[in-house]
Amino acid sequence: MNRRAYLATVGTATAVGLAGCSSALSVFDDDSCTGEDCHIGMTRTEFRPESYEVSVGETVVWKNTSEAYHTVTAFESSIPDGADYFATGGFEDQATAYEAWHEDQGGRLSSRETFEHTFEVPGTYDYVCIPHERAEMLGEIVVTE
Repeated sequence: MNRRAYLATVGTATAVGLAGCSSALSVFDDDSCTGEDCHIGMTRTEFRPESYEVSVGETVVWKNTSEAYHTVTAFESSIPDGADYFATGGFEDQATAYEAWHEDQGGRLSSRETFEHTFEVPGTYDYVCIPHERAEMLGEIVVTE
């Protein structure tokens, strides 16, 4: 086989092999949440929407809509007084959530898994995805009366 024929064959095979990759990524990184399925989706490095408003007593559902592992971890210092702490994995505080993630990816949400929390105290709750904190994967829940 001459060099040109070989390169044409390899180029065609590569193009065919990669066909559909961009559409496959969009399926795996689908951040849409509808109905009761979820309220907040997770792309590779974003919570969508980044800010979400609910009333006291409502439950928020997050869904990992990407192929990456994620966490939902409240910043203890930014939740209202008297509010329950929340984190995937059911950890009691932020330090334990971080320690668990760094030891064995504790609290991780795999693709298509969900996490929910009911908010009983009004105020603003800031949270983070631990493995994507450097990428500023941050979110907030605003709870109103």
